[in-house]
Amino acid sequence: MVMKMKLCFHGELILPDCSLPDRYLVTESGRILSIDPVAPPGVEIIEGTYVAPGFVDLHVHGGAGADFMDGTSDAVRIANRAHARHGTTTIFPTTTTGSTDELAAMLAACAEVKSGWSVRDGARIGGVHYYGPYFAEDKVGCHSVDGRRDPDPAEYGAFLALGLIRIATCAAELDGAEAFYRAAAEHGCLVTCGHSNSTWSEMARAYAAGMRHVDHFWCAMSSVASLRARYGTPMQASMEQFVLAHAEMSTEVIADGCHLSPELLEFAYRMKGAERLCLVTDANRALDLPPGRYRFGHQESGSWFESDGRVGFVAGQGLASSVVGMDHMVRVMARDTTATLPEVIRMASLTPAERAGIAADAGSLEPGKLADVLILNDGLEVERVYLGGERLDW
Repeated sequence: MVMKMKLCFHGELILPDCSLPDRYLVTESGRILSIDPVAPPGVEIIEGTYVAPGFVDLHVHGGAGADFMDGTSDAVRIANRAHARHGTTTIFPTTTTGSTDELAAMLAACAEVKSGWSVRDGARIGGVHYYGPYFAEDKVGCHSVDGRRDPDPAEYGAFLALGLIRIATCAAELDGAEAFYRAAAEHGCLVTCGHSNSTWSEMARAYAAGMRHVDHFWCAMSSVASLRARYGTPMQASMEQFVLAHAEMSTEVIADGCHLSPELLEFAYRMKGAERLCLVTDANRALDLPPGRYRFGHQESGSWFESDGRVGFVAGQGLASSVVGMDHMVRVMARDTTATLPEVIRMASLTPAERAGIAADAGSLEPGKLADVLILNDGLEVERVYLGGERLDW
């Protein structure tokens, strides 16, 4: 239920291209009404050091013990509430490798929560990120290899027809990848390439079919070295070169301080800019849980990984997604790069909203948009979260 009363947030407002100290953000009926230099009379004033838009996470697998692939509405709500506590107000639950039945159950659970959403459910669902199972066999990473396959038009056609998928991923070198990209583009999805060992020429064909984004830059993606192992010489250009050479291409980074060094985060920011670089969590079910052994994906069939409380990993193999929220990514990006605070917040809010096609409602503090508002302290920690003008009770 959307609250009808006016609320007024006071502090330094973080806008996409600047910040406004000592301003008042006025909301009414769940939407942003105005930005004013003085408070209107007779309204509740909520004070904060920084007033920021709610974060938008395009790539996230779970949290607080739940994975979206568990395929239940309870799991979806548990994960959504956990991420809302870390400032994410719009979430794109992300699939992994798995059976057709497991994927169908995940989509059904997300549809149920989305249709009956209230603030107590946590972050609102902007759509599903159909991420697995169409990964390259040599780039599956920590995901279960048993559920990996080439794109099947009967499978993905039925899922796209549900109207819930807003982001769709496939490795560009797979048989049927271009048909998948065209179908996803026709359904209005942000079309992405991930878990791929593709060459520049394979990326170029994907681009012609509608692909415009690459998942978690430098993670489970081709490099000049990996393509030399695949093709020999002459050495081939990889996904990295293709993304950096095409202005329309966007990508994302996991800025948890474990996946990428400060130099790589700075390089990504300088090369793509705040309008084409998204922060994502790629968080798994170990978010907000103690170190231990957990399943990535479905609670019964997913692959095993370990968490040390800082990051997920598979012993002897490598990292296995993050175990921290978007607020952590924002703090690391602000600390480790030369991006301004408005740019860092943009990468966690408006830029992903734009890429996913939901910027008319979400991603920035602009009149007419949903009153998804964060109160951050001077350490960029989340103190309060409001969804549609209603405070999240945690």
